[in-house]
Parts: sequence; structure tokens; C-alpha cells
Amino acid sequence: MMSASNMPLRFAACLPRQSSFTRTSRQLQCLNGKSRNIAHARSLNNSSRHSAWTWKGAVSHSWPRLVASQDQKRTTGTIHKPTSIATTEDNAVQDYKPPSKGLLSFLPARWVPYAELIRLDKPTGTYYLFLPCLFSTLLAAPLATPIASPLTVISTTGLFFTGALIMRGAGCTVNDLWDRNLDPHVARTRLRPIARGAVTVRQAIPYLGAQLLTGLAVLLQFPPECLFYGVPSLIFVAIYPLAKRVTNYPQFVLGLTFSWGAMMGFPALGVDLLSNVPALISASCLYASCVAWTIVYDMIYAYQDIRDDAKAGIKSIARAQEANGKTFLSAVATLQVALLVGAGVAVGAGPVFYVGTCGGAAATLGYMIRRVNLKDVKDCWAWFVKGAWFTGGAISAGLGGEYVAQYLGWYGKDEE
Repeated sequence: MMSASNMPLRFAACLPRQSSFTRTSRQLQCLNGKSRNIAHARSLNNSSRHSAWTWKGAVSHSWPRLVASQDQKRTTGTIHKPTSIATTEDNAVQDYKPPSKGLLSFLPARWVPYAELIRLDKPTGTYYLFLPCLFSTLLAAPLATPIASPLTVISTTGLFFTGALIMRGAGCTVNDLWDRNLDPHVARTRLRPIARGAVTVRQAIPYLGAQLLTGLAVLLQFPPECLFYGVPSLIFVAIYPLAKRVTNYPQFVLGLTFSWGAMMGFPALGVDLLSNVPALISASCLYASCVAWTIVYDMIYAYQDIRDDAKAGIKSIARAQEANGKTFLSAVATLQVALLVGAGVAVGAGPVFYVGTCGGAAATLGYMIRRVNLKDVKDCWAWFVKGAWFTGGAISAGLGGEYVAQYLGWYGKDEE
């Protein structure tokens, strides 16, 4: 413990000969043993000038009083304040509540931010990324020579789901890294791990690298041709977050990304798109149909943030088409169904495909667009989730039925 008589000596050693203005600031810095930027230090100097307090009289003035004065300056805002984003992060930390139910509640506390970063607790995005892979697998199965067996279809589908789970998480990580300065200003995204400071950029980048390497390991389980088709999709994964800054239609870029699996099922089952023209046309129509579908469901999703996006300067199709949202959705949904029809015509699909896949898609899309309340945030989220099961389920059921019909020879075609 330092005696009162030694206190002036310590400050004398700590403070070189300086002006009274600088010396007053330095005195407060020495109290904590570290440098601190003190705003309005001149007002402190003026107050000390008019008071009876001097360093020589330090014995008569307690240290708690001086520390309390410093704390008061901090709380009243005379110390340099953090930036607006830092302030938002502080507020987000205060508002954040660790998960008390669901999958994340069972994880160790330090794992939770990383699980939240890949949206492990919100699997709908994974389903939307996986479904185009499932569509193309079921559409390509009857085109394989010989026709793909059910076991092959199931195992291929399992690999695709694993890849979708991993790459969706990687996409979310890329998105949150790009949007780390935008997310704090949107109510729905302000509590995301990077936005609230629970995961730093230096932590997120190696985490992203691990996800990409894991995704590559899954991709290598497919035939070598899939590597040629799969790797280019990373370009769209990287640029999608930037699209929100330059175009009112970033959902189109998202569609190019999320629909990539619509082509992957063909090479995965040994169907060479470059030498099989009908298969190439069918795959192209299916891919374009999935792009249209992505625009539909993500436009509904974007309506959740339409007010905050306007304030933050984030562009979206929901903002661009706010005045005629349902008309636009109906037009894109019609295009989606028409492209599905084209995919079936190209490969000579049977009636099960047209009734189940095309008819099911038309019915579920029409019902969703009619029922969704675009001005209700909760309703938009609910229909975004339902869309994966309703429309995605209808298309999958139709394609699955078509595959079974051709596998069992219900159309009277001889098996090769």
C-alpha cells in the first residue's frame, strides 16, 4: 500500500514537465496505469484551477473522490464515445438471450454463436438449398443407363443433403461477414453472432475455411464430373451479399446460387449433360424454374425487413415491387410452372410428372400467394417455411412418382 506521503512522488515520476492542460489529463491516466482518451479535458483543468485541490494537498483529498470524478465523466459522456455500430453491438449484447430450448440449448455455451452463424436452429434454408438437388436427382434417374436403382437414388440424395447442410452454413457465414456493418441496423439481424460481436471476423474466416473444406470432401464423394459442375457455384455464393448493395433484384442472384443443385443430379447419376441434348435442355429448364421459385419465396421472406432495409439502404425485390407484390409473385410463379413443363417435355415425361409436379406446384404456389399477408412479418416467415414443404413437397412427390412409374414400367416402356 502506498502511503499518502509517497503519492506526489509517484505522480512526479509519471508526469514530465507539461502544460497544465496536458498535466490534468495525464493525472487521470496515471490513476488506472494506462492511457485513456479524455474528452473535454480542458473543462477538468478549469475546474481544478478554481478548486482548492492541489497535488501537494493530496493527503487531504481521498483517492475514491478522484476516481468517482473520473467515473462521473465516463457516465456523463465526456469520455470519447464508441462508434454507432459499437453502440449497437453493446445494445445487442444486452438484448441477446441464450437459447433455452431447441437444439442449440443442448450445446456448450461457447459453441452456440458458431451454431447460430450457420443457422443450425433454422433449417428451412438448408431445405431450400437441398430441394433442387433432389429434383434433379429424381428427374435424371430415369435417364441413367441403366435406370438408376432406388438405392442409388437414396444414397445420392443423402450425399446431397449433407452437402446442402454444410454449404448453406458456409453461405450464411459469407453473408454475415459481408453484412457485418449492415446487420446491426436491421431488427431481425441485429442479434446475429458477428453483428453483436460474439464472433469476430478473425474467428469467422477460419471457420468458413473449415466449412468449405468439409463441403469439398463431400463433393469428392460424387463422380469426378460433379467437381467440374459444382465448384463454379462458389462464385455466386461470394457475390450474392454484394448484390443487395447494387441491384433491387438480389433475389435473382440468390436464385442462381440456391438453384445450382438443379444441374448436379445429372452428372451425379452418370448423365452427361454435354453429350445428351434433351437432358441438357431439361436441366436448364429445371434450373431456371428453381431460380424463379427462389425469387418467389425469398421475396416473401424479404418483406419481413422491408422497413429496416429502406433505412439501412439495403436493396431488395420486395422494396422494388412493394406496390404490386402479389401481381409480381403470380407472374414469377407462372413462369416457374411453365419452365417445369418445359423440363418434362424435353425428356418425354409421363402424365404423373405433369399432374404431380406441374399441377402440384401451380396449386401450392397459387394458394400461398393468395393467403400470405405481405404486411405481416410473422405471416411472411410462416409462409416462407411452409413453401419448402408445400411447393417443394409437391414437386418432389411428382418427380418421385414419375421415377417410380418409369422404373416399374407403368408406361409400357421396356427397361434397358
